[in-house]
Amino acid sequence: MRSAVLKSTSELLRRGRRGYSSSATPERKVAILGAAGGIGQPLALLMKINPLVSSLSLFDIAGTPGVAADVSHINSPALVKGFMGDDQLGEALEGSDVVIIPAGVPRKPGMTRDDLFNINAGIVKGLCTAIAKHCPNALVNMISNPVNSTVPIAAEVFKKAGTYDEKKLFGVTTLDVVRAKTFYAGKAGLPVSEVNVPVVGGHAGITILPLFSQATPASNSLSQEDIVALTKRTQDGGTEVVEAKAGKGSATLSMAYAGAVFADACLKGLNGVPDVVECSYVQSTVTELPFFASKVRLGKNGVEEVLGLGELNDFEKQGLENLKGELKSSIEKGIKFAHGN
Repeated sequence: MRSAVLKSTSELLRRGRRGYSSSATPERKVAILGAAGGIGQPLALLMKINPLVSSLSLFDIAGTPGVAADVSHINSPALVKGFMGDDQLGEALEGSDVVIIPAGVPRKPGMTRDDLFNINAGIVKGLCTAIAKHCPNALVNMISNPVNSTVPIAAEVFKKAGTYDEKKLFGVTTLDVVRAKTFYAGKAGLPVSEVNVPVVGGHAGITILPLFSQATPASNSLSQEDIVALTKRTQDGGTEVVEAKAGKGSATLSMAYAGAVFADACLKGLNGVPDVVECSYVQSTVTELPFFASKVRLGKNGVEEVLGLGELNDFEKQGLENLKGELKSSIEKGIKFAHGN
């Protein structure tokens, strides 16, 4: 068992080098804000074993020295430092290439993502104010929910500071893609590692729109009833985990994995690896809404290109129309908070 774990970890370490020689790999600093939390700790582990990371900065309001000491013992190249409390936030951020933000309170049974808004919105606003001051050119990966609102909050904070670059702000919706791939592959009987499913819209409930008509490999074995059920399960994936944990947490491990996948894609883009495409919630003209999740090509400046939705079937077209009202409201709520507090 142990040899299998070591083998898979070794493969993960090697995999990040593909596409260019190790001698050409730039030094990259990644900061995780909220590194002692339920998402932050496994995310810190995954970023520590990513060979593209040379410096890993772990920040939280408490508990980070222990997390940093723990992951620093792992025999991978990234140098780890822990920072705790607001007075150390600037040092934690200085020189960062990528900042990942899982900070905030988790969902509990009965809570919607909007129930989290007042607490997490304030946390995000404070952290983004510090990012604008200490590492204004970093790619910012927003995990803190509700992402539909926290990304617009971040944008307004950066605009006020004069540092906003729409190419460098991302809402991490990768967990929706991860779930859609897993659920689709399971139902269609396909190898999950070979499956891809674009997910567009936002990152909460009906704003999550998996485009199963564009899934690859295509499957002829799924009925319309199956597609409707898969869509609902993808949209309700977070609630499924919250209820299964019965008051003891939300989706932390799968979210950390998804966050690590997206951060890895950002690092590869920064390092010049061609054709890195992931779904993300970004400033967009794909629809009439100012922020929208769709496929994005990543590169040396962050977003190289926001890709279109492609051809939608009637069910997906209806889903797109159904999500716009809620997503618009969430965006406006974030902008209002940024200006009113």
